[in-house]
Amino acid sequence: MSNACRERILFVTGKLAESSLRRMLTQLQPTATFDFEIAVLPITVASLMTTKWIASHLNCPQDIDRIILPGLVKGDLELVPNASRGPNDLRDLPEFFGQKSVPIDYGKHDIEIFAEINHAPRLTLQNVISIAEHYRASGADWIDLGCDPGSTWLGVEDTVRALINQGFRVSIDSFDPMEVTSALTAGAEMVLSVNSTNLSQVPRWRDHSSQFEVIAIPDTPDDLHSLERTIQQLDAWSVSYRIDPILEPIGLGFAASLGRAIEIRRKYPDAELFLGIGNVTELTDGDSAGINVVLAGFCQELGIRGVLTTEVINWSRSSVRELSLARRLVYHAVRNKTVPKRLEPDLVLLRDPKLHIHGEDALRDLAEKVTDRNYRIFAERGELHILNGSIYLRGTDPFELFDRLMNEDDRLDISHAFYLGYEFAKAVTALTLSKNYEQDRSLRWGFLTVPEVSHRNTRL
Repeated sequence: MSNACRERILFVTGKLAESSLRRMLTQLQPTATFDFEIAVLPITVASLMTTKWIASHLNCPQDIDRIILPGLVKGDLELVPNASRGPNDLRDLPEFFGQKSVPIDYGKHDIEIFAEINHAPRLTLQNVISIAEHYRASGADWIDLGCDPGSTWLGVEDTVRALINQGFRVSIDSFDPMEVTSALTAGAEMVLSVNSTNLSQVPRWRDHSSQFEVIAIPDTPDDLHSLERTIQQLDAWSVSYRIDPILEPIGLGFAASLGRAIEIRRKYPDAELFLGIGNVTELTDGDSAGINVVLAGFCQELGIRGVLTTEVINWSRSSVRELSLARRLVYHAVRNKTVPKRLEPDLVLLRDPKLHIHGEDALRDLAEKVTDRNYRIFAERGELHILNGSIYLRGTDPFELFDRLMNEDDRLDISHAFYLGYEFAKAVTALTLSKNYEQDRSLRWGFLTVPEVSHRNTRL
């Protein structure tokens, strides 16, 4: 691109960030489509600026096409003509300008999520509705009422009706003919599940519901002949169904059950398939997010459009939300024949998608320029760093580092010490898990991140 056609961008910053910003923009120049200038305003920390203050202090050159302000600057952007906010962290500038953005159509999906309320008969109606509301907010399309074997739930009809009145689509998870009949009478639309043991009940259910679906399963997971007989009978009765090959836990036939799902898809290429993902997430010692993404990818490739999950065990307590995000990711990957990467950062929970490093030179440069007493804390390359206008300490042990700090700063009060201890704890967690640490901001935990309210000004 000729220089005459290149966009000219003015980057606004404060005194401390000038050298880091200039270094970053210089690194970007060989591949950038813009030329840059930097306006260093008379303030130490750029994030403390407001757009009103910037408007009164900024002298913008006439040949500038656009102005980029620090992402944390507060105020109305209209006060600074041609201005927009950049990333909160200047180390994100390469992605801000060069990375492929999320596609406009990203977010589409075609997998329905059935969220099971386990042991529903043991819960009060209000408990059931509360759990259902949580599932709906997490992305569930159906509420599945899990019943208890060996007893008949007399309150199922009232519960189903109450859920439907709240706008939920309901499935009933039971082999008890009376429970299913009551649920269908109240408006349930799906029955989990049907095999040879209760197949004879299906015609009777039509007397209580004009339209419903069933989930067809084999009598035992590996008995596909029994599944075929059930399907043939449902076809003869013109009953709508989805086929569930029954996903088995790891160690008890997991791989074989995946193979059966593939076999069933080959045998019934146009059938609607269904898969109970909770059999793996609930019964595997592992965080559920990654497992849910992989199983959602398997379902997407195989054309399985309904999945059943639950959130009973603690490590799976956000499975519905994970599946809601995962189904968008895998839909995009399969439809566009691309890898599911750098599209859904909310599913990267334990670590961060990318580590940002200031580097040795940048931290030493910052330590030389800082003149006030306020401490800046950094965590990178296996060490904690803490500095202000007179101190720069580093180390791997927060207790040892704090002892050194107390020896050098005789004005460290209780409030200040508590603040530093809290920030050190976050910083050590970041180092342990290879996460980015940024002072006064919460660590990033994907969709589980809780924004942090800064107390720095009241503690320092």
